[in-house]
Amino acid sequence: MPAYLRLYRQLRQEIVDGFYPYGSKLPSKRQLSEETGLSLVTVSHALALLADEGYLEPRERSGHFVSFRTDEGFVPRLEPPAFPVREVGEESAEFPFSVLAKTMRRVIGEYDRRLLERCPNQGTAELRLALSRYLGRARGVRAAPEQIFIGAGAEYLYGLIVQTLGREKLYAVEDPSYEKIRQVYAAHGTAVELLPMASDGVDSAALRASRADVLHITPYRSFPSNVTASAAKRWEYLRWADAGERYIVEDDFTSEFSTSSKPEETVFSLSDKGNVLYLNTFSRTVAPSLRMGYLVLSEPMAERFRERAGFYSCTVPVFEQYVLSEFIESGDYERHIRRVRRRLRKNRKNK
Repeated sequence: MPAYLRLYRQLRQEIVDGFYPYGSKLPSKRQLSEETGLSLVTVSHALALLADEGYLEPRERSGHFVSFRTDEGFVPRLEPPAFPVREVGEESAEFPFSVLAKTMRRVIGEYDRRLLERCPNQGTAELRLALSRYLGRARGVRAAPEQIFIGAGAEYLYGLIVQTLGREKLYAVEDPSYEKIRQVYAAHGTAVELLPMASDGVDSAALRASRADVLHITPYRSFPSNVTASAAKRWEYLRWADAGERYIVEDDFTSEFSTSSKPEETVFSLSDKGNVLYLNTFSRTVAPSLRMGYLVLSEPMAERFRERAGFYSCTVPVFEQYVLSEFIESGDYERHIRRVRRRLRKNRKNK
């Protein structure tokens, strides 16, 4: 792990654990450099990441102050936000179709008659292994291939989540949110509760008063509100889930295209209770026509999923799975993401 990420994780944990309480000042860059033996550039990079994610507030000529706080276990209530209009497709860029076409030809030539074999119910071993490696190095999500399940898009996976957790549970979704989330849950016979959004995520008072068993969140740029959950809010979600037999469905749509110098931290990676279900798709990072998503579960939850919904055949053709696994393993997928992120950062600076 790069030195700046090691320092970032160390300081983040010390802030969360209260060693640096809200409003306190961190040691100076020079002092941190001397204590850790790291360069000033490395220390500056780590502090910048913490500031990007809302753990620190940099003040000119004064240093860095802790902005992460809780109030009786919940983030203080904020004024309702004026939701900006999100530009659909704003992350899109010219996808390297020639590279994808080359990968398709290679798969046809090399995989031969394996393309005609029946797919395992969880998805091909090749794609799940490629995703396991990618998520570990790029998203901080540590999961074995056995904890990953492939399906034909997010809406299909929402239905499998209901069958795994149970129709009798109360499901809470963000308000406003992507309308199909509520529609799919309701179509499967569940009761759905709408929780209003504040400027940094689900309103704390509404969450505290909720009787929901399952909370469906989109921490990175919820649609259509464009709200990104703060660091404190993500930890609040975890405390809410840990307070009872509750679950979080983390819908990580388009988070790969964050303009931060480090990908957004996932609620799944922060949890140590196994009660977060992580979900993502390739509809924005590759193409909407690629109806493919994946679900990442803790080991106990994965076993529960296999018992209750593991009998379904995989709904994604093996050819597309092999193509995507090769695309990820070759590094072309991450190069595409880095190229889009550089463009978005450049556009942001020019505004």
